[in-house]
Amino acid sequence: MSDTVMTADTAPSDTKPKKPAWRTFLMLSVPLLLAIVGGYFWLTSGRYVATDNAYVAQDKVSVSAEVGGAIAQVHVRENQRVKKGDLLFVLDQRPYRLALAQAEAQMAAARVQVNQLQTASAGTGADIEGARANLAYTQKEFSRYAELLERGFTTRVRYEEAQHAVQEARERLANAEADAATARAALAGEGATNQPAVEAARVAREKALLDLQRTEIRAPADGFVSQADRLQAGNAVVAGVPVLTIVRSGDTWVEANYKETDLAKMTVGQPAEIELDAYPGLKVQGHVASIGAGTGSEFSVLPAQNATGNWVKVTQRVPVRIALDETPGRPFIAGLSAEVTVDTEGRASQRVATR
Repeated sequence: MSDTVMTADTAPSDTKPKKPAWRTFLMLSVPLLLAIVGGYFWLTSGRYVATDNAYVAQDKVSVSAEVGGAIAQVHVRENQRVKKGDLLFVLDQRPYRLALAQAEAQMAAARVQVNQLQTASAGTGADIEGARANLAYTQKEFSRYAELLERGFTTRVRYEEAQHAVQEARERLANAEADAATARAALAGEGATNQPAVEAARVAREKALLDLQRTEIRAPADGFVSQADRLQAGNAVVAGVPVLTIVRSGDTWVEANYKETDLAKMTVGQPAEIELDAYPGLKVQGHVASIGAGTGSEFSVLPAQNATGNWVKVTQRVPVRIALDETPGRPFIAGLSAEVTVDTEGRASQRVATR
């Protein structure tokens, strides 16, 4: 019987096979990654508050005519950019030109009337001088007849006639002085330019001129024309009723309506990030400019009446204005939907100071 000789190749190995390195890395990295993610969410829990109930807002100026009339000329079109003072449209000026001509005619008539009063006032001065001279003559005659009556060289009839003439002269002087006072009161001033009648006519003329100027409606601010389709030649315009709208350029912000439960740590000046649905991937930096003084329902046309037995508590929304800290690369159109995220642990005081 022969013994079997075992070589190195056929001898059983005492070492166990090693595990792949990637399995060890995977076993260690997955729990570590989960711990990191969990720690991040635990540390940042409640720090960021976001809402998609947000919209781009811009100042809008309603343009209306201060006088009524039919549209004669239109100088703008929809979405046209205009500058402050640019001519938008013109109303029919013919009725206002006629009103201006009538006011100028009234002013000329008032000046003629004042000139007549001045002439009459100057004439009363001559009447007073004549009345005084006549009074002096009659008094002298009366004294002479009184002396003759004492000597017996005249009759009492002639004496009484002289006395009556003095009385008439005094009445004539009083009437002349009264006429002069009436003329001075009618003039009520010096010259023909500041008389009440002339002033009233001048004011009426300025009013007619102002109404004529108001037939040219100009842009009240820089911006873009909206709702210009209503500007059609021949359409009647009512004074004070808006005809079109100017969307002001340069004044843009985001109105974010946050739940009342999100306002616990929110303060003015905290940083915010804005994303628009219209421009995927675009992120604009901003900050909290102000927090509304009331909820949206508080300022609605029909506020909710909660003093009833069927009251159901509803989480309210508070408007928060987000100001832009940079110029966006795309146009911010009023009304665009946005998503706003506010960092409630940002340095609010520093941002407010640098605004």
